[in-house]
Amino acid sequence: MGKTWRSSSQSPLFWSGQAFRLILSFRLPTREPWRCPGPGWGQSQAGGESGQPLDQESGAGESALLSVYAQLDFAHETWPAALSGPLTLPAASVSSAPVTLTGLSLTTECKVNHDGCSYCACLSGYQWNASVCSHHDPCQTHLKHQPCGCLVFSPMEAGYCQLLPPVPATLSLNSWLQMPGSTLNLTLLTSQETTNMNWFLWRTGSPSPVLLWAGTRVSLTSSPGRAVLSIINISHKWAGEYVCCFEAQGFRWELQQVVRVPLRQTDVTRLPDQLSISCATSPGFQLSCCIPSTHLGYTASWSPREGSEAALIHTADSQCFGLAVQHCPTADTTYTCDLQSPGLTPVRVAVSVTVIQDGDATCPEEASAVAWNVTKAGHVAQAPCPGNRTGMVKRACGTDGVWGPIHSGCTDTGLLALLQRVRLLRAGQGWPATEVPQILAQLPEHVVVVASSSDLLALVHTMTVLAKVVADARIQLNYSGLEALLNTTDKVLDMDSGSLWTPARAQKPSVGSNLLLAVETLARSLCPRDLPFSFVLPNVQLQTQLLGPTSPADYRVSFLTQPPLRAWIPRHSLAPLSRNGTNVSITSLVLQKLDHLLPTNYGPGLGDSLSVTPGLVLVISITAGGQVFNQGEVIMDFGDTDGSSHCVFWDHDLFQGKGGWSDAGCRVQAASASPTTQCICQHLTAFSILMSGHTVPQNPTLELLSQMGLGASILALLLCLGVYRLVWRIVVRNKVAYLRHAALLNMVLCLLAADTCFLGASLLPPGPRSPLCLATAFLCHFLYLATFFWMLAQALMLAHQLLFVFHQLSKHRMLSLMVLLGYLCPLGFAGAALGLYLPRGQYLGDGECWLDRKGGALYTFAGPVLAIVGVNGLVLTMAVLKLLRPSLSEGPQVERRQALLGVLKALLILTPIFGLTWGLGLATLLEDISVVPHYLFTVLNAFQGVFILLFGCLTDRKVQEALRKRFCRAQPPTSTISLSTNEAYIPEHSKGRSQDAR
Repeated sequence: MGKTWRSSSQSPLFWSGQAFRLILSFRLPTREPWRCPGPGWGQSQAGGESGQPLDQESGAGESALLSVYAQLDFAHETWPAALSGPLTLPAASVSSAPVTLTGLSLTTECKVNHDGCSYCACLSGYQWNASVCSHHDPCQTHLKHQPCGCLVFSPMEAGYCQLLPPVPATLSLNSWLQMPGSTLNLTLLTSQETTNMNWFLWRTGSPSPVLLWAGTRVSLTSSPGRAVLSIINISHKWAGEYVCCFEAQGFRWELQQVVRVPLRQTDVTRLPDQLSISCATSPGFQLSCCIPSTHLGYTASWSPREGSEAALIHTADSQCFGLAVQHCPTADTTYTCDLQSPGLTPVRVAVSVTVIQDGDATCPEEASAVAWNVTKAGHVAQAPCPGNRTGMVKRACGTDGVWGPIHSGCTDTGLLALLQRVRLLRAGQGWPATEVPQILAQLPEHVVVVASSSDLLALVHTMTVLAKVVADARIQLNYSGLEALLNTTDKVLDMDSGSLWTPARAQKPSVGSNLLLAVETLARSLCPRDLPFSFVLPNVQLQTQLLGPTSPADYRVSFLTQPPLRAWIPRHSLAPLSRNGTNVSITSLVLQKLDHLLPTNYGPGLGDSLSVTPGLVLVISITAGGQVFNQGEVIMDFGDTDGSSHCVFWDHDLFQGKGGWSDAGCRVQAASASPTTQCICQHLTAFSILMSGHTVPQNPTLELLSQMGLGASILALLLCLGVYRLVWRIVVRNKVAYLRHAALLNMVLCLLAADTCFLGASLLPPGPRSPLCLATAFLCHFLYLATFFWMLAQALMLAHQLLFVFHQLSKHRMLSLMVLLGYLCPLGFAGAALGLYLPRGQYLGDGECWLDRKGGALYTFAGPVLAIVGVNGLVLTMAVLKLLRPSLSEGPQVERRQALLGVLKALLILTPIFGLTWGLGLATLLEDISVVPHYLFTVLNAFQGVFILLFGCLTDRKVQEALRKRFCRAQPPTSTISLSTNEAYIPEHSKGRSQDAR
């Protein structure tokens, strides 16, 4: 045996070893069908089956191909050159009977390794059949596309390659040059039946091809004789060589087509995209434009190029064209990078360079983690991210020459690569069953490098896309994959809120909701053979159980949380799932701290200032027969909670897909054996409890005081109406008195109607689904606002009478304006609140027919009220100064002056009382407020009618005189000079002026 062996240049393999074998192919003429002899050594060969008729050409005297195994051992160190081509046989051999040997060629060459295994490769025109390929390992050769070209045989095996028939298919594409955003169509037309068809993409610069599957961009269709691969919205990431592999006629076939995709401007990275430079400190600078690796062979040129040099820099997956400018330009210049490829439209990107001139305001040079050069005021400085991070760091230079904050767009390069891999996997590049476990195993390694909000967003996005891949491809995770996921989730939930989660939520508010959906989807995808499974971490606890096909008992689970959390599913909810004899797997997952990371979105019937307590989110899912079931009764015990609670679940469909809390299908039930909160829901998803952060204490005394106050207010207002019925004609004898009492009468009517509605609202079923409750809340809002707007009308009327003495409006015009102000303005506020907050579910308060105390709806009432109180205070200040120090030309008549003083006195008393009332009302909405403001607000608010009767009606001197005349038939007492009794003091000099005026 020779020590080494080398093949000639025509041999497909270059091996060195101890021995080699050749398989010979003989062409024999025959006149009738015949069979290979058997049994014998030929019957055991791996290349085919003995005793089968050989294919023969039609016509007598024609030849048939017969493959015969023969082992030829060569002791020479070199390959015999005579064996490199077709062999010529001696004449004696040709004439041998009973058959004639007409041709001899090599089909297979094998190298015997030191371990006795044979590495056998087919020569040109021959190939192993598919059956042999499926039972032997392939050799590791440098041949890129040779399906089943070289196989490894054990010492006791041998085989030979078979002659390939004509290619049974053609592969065509709609265009070898695909424009970005277009649809690629590859069509395979076959003349034979095909099986085991797969499509591969060998991307530019990739070490191996990737399998294509029906992802979000890839679609695979097939019909008899035709198969089509379609890829929508194609980009440069889909450029490369496409390979279609299939089996036909007992062989494996591969057909290829190369697809090229031009680049777009968005595919080009400029470093930097703008630059501000001082020629005094930096006479030269560098620019570069980078593109991903592509088949199209782009070249680049920069303009202008005077005083500059261009350079090409290759990296692993991209190439950069740099420009080193040696001499600083004298003025602002735009440099253009032109990327050209033969036959394609050039791609141009521009970089603006601003030159700092003498006298320009600048931000000084500063060195920190990033070196900031001198930058012109009003411009943004840029620098590449340091270390193993991708992106740019930007910092604005203010117009005053002061540096602004640093804005980092840096993301860990490994995280970006992992995210890109997952995105392509979901689009259709890769085999999900293989790559999903690999990606999950890498997550714990990448979570430790999260150092910015960009890193956190990239990691959560990776988990989100990975969950979609698992759902679309129905991948079942193994134990190690799920363990890696839960470890990653625990670390993500434990990340710092201020430096990571807060800016991440500012950039993408739904990041917490996306994390919940991803973990929820992945956690229920555990392979049934790994069940039961439990896992406990500080922020993540998971328990899965597998219930047999027999009628299952109640499912119960408990978690060691604070407070302890328990859940169970009754037997009647599980029985229908096991009727078909399928196993039922139930996954229960508790996520702590997640409630603080979810968007503060609340569905219909919930306020907008609720908080999740006690910080637990419970996720329960049921899988039976490979399908996920979302319906079923579940009972949860969240422990002892203070105040009113809401059993809610996270609905990912609310708020245009951003997600929000909803209580649909859930209700609260007090536990029978302990003071805990039980939730009963009729569906399965992520559950929790919501409690108001501003819970009003449930105090029977407050409710009794409120009802008593409203009753007294209604009686007082009715008494006020009765008084006006008796004295109306007497008290409205001048214009000021008429307008004052008309406004007070409307206040009485509005407040009476509002108190009546508010008192009756407690008898109505609460909630937005009750039309009566909704109408009552709207009427109360409108009528209470109208009461205050009529009080504002009184104040403005008083101001008008004092400021415009010689330009008075008529009584009817003034009354019309007061009616518009008193009714139209509050109607506008009430209607706007209804239209704005009702669609959001934030109009009605929880369990009552009144405005939501936790949201903006209540402020559409309290805001106008406090504004009116403020305006009235200003008017009263002005009125006091005017009436106490009247000028010679503006002194009002005595009777009119007395009427104005009556308005002033009523407003001086009612305005502070009403202002204090609603100031306390706003104070009750604050957290950690004591119970005292609640009592004061309830008393003052409920007795408003009593205050109007006392200080607006009965203290009026005209009213008192009219009542005495009506009931006592006595003369009224002599007037006294006192502002407190609503009588005017008229000084002697004023009387004199009055007499002179007359």
